[in-house]
Amino acid sequence: MISLNLKHLSALTLVTLLLIIPSRAIIITQPTQLTSNTFDYVIVGAGTAGLVLASRLTEDANITVLVLEAGGNNADNSDIAIPFLAQTLTPNTNLDWNYTVTPQAGLNNRIFAYPQGRVLGGGSSVNYLIHQYGTDEDWDRFGTLSGDPQWGWGHMQKFIPRHEKFVPPVDGHNTTGQFIPSLHGFNGVVSVSLPGNNQSVDSRVLAVTSQLESQFPFNEDMSGGNHSLLGIGFMQSSAGGGTRSSSSTTYLARANKRPNLTVLINAVVTKVIQTGSTSSGLKSFRSVQFTGSSGTTVSLTGKYTSSNASIQILIEVKVNPSVIVTALREVILSAGAFNTPQILQLSGIGDSADLQALKINPIIDNPSVGVNLSDQTFLPNIFTVVPAHENRTFDHVVRDPNQLNARIAQWQANKTGTLVNNIANNFGFLRVPSNDSVFKTNSDPAPGPKSPHWEMLVSNYFLSPGVPVPPTGGFLTIVTVLISPTSRGSVKLRSNNPFDKPLIDPSFLQTDFDIAVMRDSVKSILSFAAAPAFSDYISDRFGSAFQQAVTDAKIDDYVRSLTTTIFHPCGTAAMSSVSANFGVVNPDLTVKGTDGLRIVDASVFPYIPSAHTHGPVYLLAERASEIIQAAQ
Repeated sequence: MISLNLKHLSALTLVTLLLIIPSRAIIITQPTQLTSNTFDYVIVGAGTAGLVLASRLTEDANITVLVLEAGGNNADNSDIAIPFLAQTLTPNTNLDWNYTVTPQAGLNNRIFAYPQGRVLGGGSSVNYLIHQYGTDEDWDRFGTLSGDPQWGWGHMQKFIPRHEKFVPPVDGHNTTGQFIPSLHGFNGVVSVSLPGNNQSVDSRVLAVTSQLESQFPFNEDMSGGNHSLLGIGFMQSSAGGGTRSSSSTTYLARANKRPNLTVLINAVVTKVIQTGSTSSGLKSFRSVQFTGSSGTTVSLTGKYTSSNASIQILIEVKVNPSVIVTALREVILSAGAFNTPQILQLSGIGDSADLQALKINPIIDNPSVGVNLSDQTFLPNIFTVVPAHENRTFDHVVRDPNQLNARIAQWQANKTGTLVNNIANNFGFLRVPSNDSVFKTNSDPAPGPKSPHWEMLVSNYFLSPGVPVPPTGGFLTIVTVLISPTSRGSVKLRSNNPFDKPLIDPSFLQTDFDIAVMRDSVKSILSFAAAPAFSDYISDRFGSAFQQAVTDAKIDDYVRSLTTTIFHPCGTAAMSSVSANFGVVNPDLTVKGTDGLRIVDASVFPYIPSAHTHGPVYLLAERASEIIQAAQ
C-alpha cells in the first residue's frame, strides 16, 4: 500500500534471494504439457483455498486433481518471502489482478486500486500475513443461517490443529502472556508466529492498555474463536523462521511430488460448461474452458497507401486458443470473491436479465450471484513523531535504498531484523459503546457481544495507500478498519468478454452505521494517541484534513477523503440453507441448481468474518475438504 524504493537493490542481493524459494516440480506452464484432459477434480484457482483442497484431496493416491491458476509461479519473486515487503507486492504489479473499484459515492466518488493476488498461493502469497480465525459468534451465525450446525464453532475449531503450526518467533523472546497455547495447533501445516523483532512503540502501546484500560484493555491472544477478540494484543502472522508461510509454500509443498496432482499456471478460466442434466433436473457442469494468459503471438503485415506516403504496417496479434478439461467428479471454483462470480456469470449462471443484456445465454437464473459484496475498509491515521525519536521509526529504512538493502542482507544471512515482521506488531479490536446514538436507529450488525465493530493497527512508520513517504521526518500510523460493515456491493460483468475486468462496486460507507463506526474509530485513536505513553513521542496529526477533523462533520469529511480497502472481499456467492430463496451455494458448498459444481473461497461467506479473512478461508477449505472426501 506504500511505495518502497526497490529499484536500487543490489543485483547480487536479488540474485541470492532468488535461490531461497524452492521450485515446485509438479507445476507446468503450457496446456500442451497436460498428459490428460480428464481428472477427478478440476480446481479453478491456486490461492489460499484452492491449494488446501489440492493437497487434501490428493492424499488419496487414487484421486487425480488439476489446478488451474491464472497467475505465475512465486519462485521468481523473492519479495514474497520477506514479511515486511508485503506492502510492495500489490497493487499494480504482475502479482496482482490490478482491479479498481467503480466510483465510490460514500468516498467522494473516488476510484482506487482493489488488490487481489494473481500468483501461486493467491492472497496468502501477497497479503499482510495477519492470521486469525474470526469469532465463535461468526461461525455460529454461519451455522444458523446455513441450517448446518457443523459450520458452527463447535465443529470448526477442530480444524485449527490440523491447519496451524504455531512456532516460536525468530528472535527467541519470551512469549509468556502474548498468546494462549491452548487455543492453537503446533503440528499443522501453516507456520504461525508472534512478531520476531521488537519495535520501539511496542512498550508504549502496551502501556496504554494500563493507562486507558477501560477503553483499550489488553488481550492475551488475538486469534479469536471462543476467546474474545476485543482488546489490544500482539499480532500473529502466517510466518515461520522469519519467512512468509503461504498455501503455496505449505499445502502445495507437501504435495509437490504426488503424481496425481497437476498445477497449470498462466491458465485463465473463461467459463464452466454444462455437460448434461440429472434426472432430478439439476444442470451438470463438469467441463472447464480456459486459455493461456501468455498467448501465442502471430505477425500480420499489410500496406497502407495514401496520396502522401506509403506505410508498411506490422501488426502483432495474440492468439489464445481455448482448452477444455473435464472433471469426472467435480469442478471446484476457488477463484475468489471477484473471479468466482465473474466465471459463473460468463457461464450463464446469474441474473437472467443481466446476462441477456450482455448476450449470454442464461442457464440458471440466480440473482444472488455477484451481489452481497462485503469488505472492510482501510483508513491510515498518520501522526508526526517528535524529532528526538524520528530514528526510532522505520521511515529512514523505507525511504533509503541503502538502509533497506542492509536489512535485506541481514534477513538473507540469518532471517532476523526489521523485515521479519509485517506492518505492525500490535493491533486491537473494539466495539462502539452500546449507548451510542447509532443504535437508536440501527441494529447491531456484529454476530455477538464478543465480536468487534472496528480494528486498529499501530505501524511505526508512514503507511498510506499510494502516497509517497515524505522525504524527512518520522511518523506513526494508526490504521482503523471497519470490521462489521452493513454496506453491500456487487460484482457484475462489464461485457461478455472474459478478459474485460468486471465492474466491482463495494459501496463503501453507504450506510449511517458504517460512517458512524469510522467516526468513532477516529475519535478513539485520538484518545489512544493522547495517552501519557505517547506524550513524548507523538507531536501532531499529519496533514490538514486530519488536523481539521475536530467536529463530527469534519471527521466524516476526513474519513470519506482517505478511506480505501483492506482487500478482504467476501459474500458474492453466499452460502444459505437448501430451502432458502436467496444465496448461491448450499451448506455443502455446491452451487444451487447444479450438479458437479462447488465453490470454496471467501465468496461463500454470507457475512464477512469479524477478523482478517485469511485464517477463516483456511478453515473453510479444511472443512470443504472433509465434506468432499466424505461424499466420495
